[in-house]
Amino acid sequence: MKNTTVLISGASIAGPALAYWLNRYGCTVTVVEKAPALRAGGQAVDFKGTTHRTVLERMGILEAVRRRQTGGTDQVMVDAEGRRLAVMPADFAGGDIEIRRGDLAALLFEETSGSTEYVFGDSITSLTQTAGGVHVTFQRAAPRTFDLVVGADGIHSNVRRLAFGPESRYVRFLGHYYALAEIDAEAGGVMYNEPGRMAALGGPKAPAFFVFASERLDYDRDDIDRQKRILVEAYQGAGWRVPELIAKVPEARDFYLDSISRVELGHYSEGRVVLLGDAAYGNTLGGFGTGLAVVGAYVLAGELAAAGGDHRVAFRKYEEAFRGYAKVARQGSAGPFLAPSTSRRIRMRNLLFKRRLLFRAMMRMTDWFATDIELKDYPSLIEASRVS
Repeated sequence: MKNTTVLISGASIAGPALAYWLNRYGCTVTVVEKAPALRAGGQAVDFKGTTHRTVLERMGILEAVRRRQTGGTDQVMVDAEGRRLAVMPADFAGGDIEIRRGDLAALLFEETSGSTEYVFGDSITSLTQTAGGVHVTFQRAAPRTFDLVVGADGIHSNVRRLAFGPESRYVRFLGHYYALAEIDAEAGGVMYNEPGRMAALGGPKAPAFFVFASERLDYDRDDIDRQKRILVEAYQGAGWRVPELIAKVPEARDFYLDSISRVELGHYSEGRVVLLGDAAYGNTLGGFGTGLAVVGAYVLAGELAAAGGDHRVAFRKYEEAFRGYAKVARQGSAGPFLAPSTSRRIRMRNLLFKRRLLFRAMMRMTDWFATDIELKDYPSLIEASRVS
């Protein structure tokens, strides 16, 4: 793997996690990120089960992640008068270890910045594959050629669009949108529903978190003011404290709105270009995205090293090893769970958290999904092959 050059698009979680392992296996890694700098704070993400913990431990960051964990937050579900209806336990929403996305990204950056070239404030504009590499042009930087290119740039992946085709072919809208808003609010850990709409305060996602049913909306993803207006319009006439929260949205310090969608890909690679994390198997708010990204980075890098850099063998092995594990991202949608469409369905959802047997069965299922992969010890296997 020495002298193999790899360009990774995306500096959130999947990209730096992959850079960590590729550096360890001798690659020369460049990470390009559209944002001008690492994004601080952000919504909470989580890890579940022994598989996630094992990868973090092999990276040497498990204890550092634990030191930065949020501790989780119970969500008290209330009616329009603020009366308690049910409680969503912290371990359901936050897994075994919950950490802010920005804190995890900063930790991974610290672990990799000394051996990885990071280019912020730039983006890939074209990919041209040849027999010996991928010629890449950028918005700002001069063109360069890399042996391999990895799209770790999220559900709206630019690399996937350039190498595979338009997003409309691979991303399925699931009928809901969500929004995160940094606003001042006193109450925390409270969640309110009415048919097709949810509003939460102080939970694991952001100071204010919204999910609402909708037809597909047409808007510019860079037009934050328009997105704020969409949220305000979607919650007109809502009860509880929603009017108070919505009134603060136009002045929110940080704001993000996106669809709840699922990536549906027949394969993860095209020639020398491969996808990782949400770009390959994203399911918005599905609860496993961060674990899939970190484990996927471990498997992809390990298979590349085990194949001696032969991307054709490695990409095939990566997909064979990972597609079954990623099946959790191909199932269901968080939208109907977080914002049920009728009052009856809201009551049924709440009942899940009142009935211990039902709740325990769901927790066992999530634990099974999180550990449903045979995790090879790639570093040991590769060291053994070098000795022999």
